[in-house]
Amino acid sequence: MLVAFDFDGTLSDSEMTVLLGNQNGTAEQMADITERSMNDEIDYAESLYQRCELLAGMDDGTAQAAFDQVVLRQGAAEVIRALREAGVYVAILTGGFERGVAAALEKEAVTVDAIVANRLPVADGALTGAVEGPLIEGTKDDALEVLTAVVGEDRENTVAVGDGANDLPMLEVAGLAVGFEPKPAVAPSCDTIVSSMDELLDLFEAEGIC
Repeated sequence: MLVAFDFDGTLSDSEMTVLLGNQNGTAEQMADITERSMNDEIDYAESLYQRCELLAGMDDGTAQAAFDQVVLRQGAAEVIRALREAGVYVAILTGGFERGVAAALEKEAVTVDAIVANRLPVADGALTGAVEGPLIEGTKDDALEVLTAVVGEDRENTVAVGDGANDLPMLEVAGLAVGFEPKPAVAPSCDTIVSSMDELLDLFEAEGIC
């Protein structure tokens, strides 16, 4: 069994680009671009490029201070631990950034089997305003397909958990699509919807996943 989570808005209620924007006064612009993307009003890749351009010139230490503020949602660590203890392969597929995910997991002393995320390049100690990684133009269904091949699982033995428009590709191909307080444009593609990590754990237990 393989469970793939989105991160921002799902495992975490932090929004990394907004936390970064708080450091240079662009948080409101970040939030507006993010909301339009999550509601499928603008292309996700374009929204990410726009947000990262706003970060050009930020000192890398300042960026790390923002990443250090990223935290897991209440109950998320318990869900991850329960899945890992049950032998489930746990992956995080996020258009957010590796450093923020790593910081949040480290705080709770939990680990996952795979993190597929993007990166913010640094030059001369500052963010360049660019972004790199597999989930800019690439989509989460492709990432899920690669992981199922690596793990040796059939697609019907996969679960996807997400909330936003960029989660739609993996929600539409997973064996079980779980919406975590999904956006209106996303809800119709979910097999079931939860609004807390406690509900999600109950679902996983009812489905015999953990």
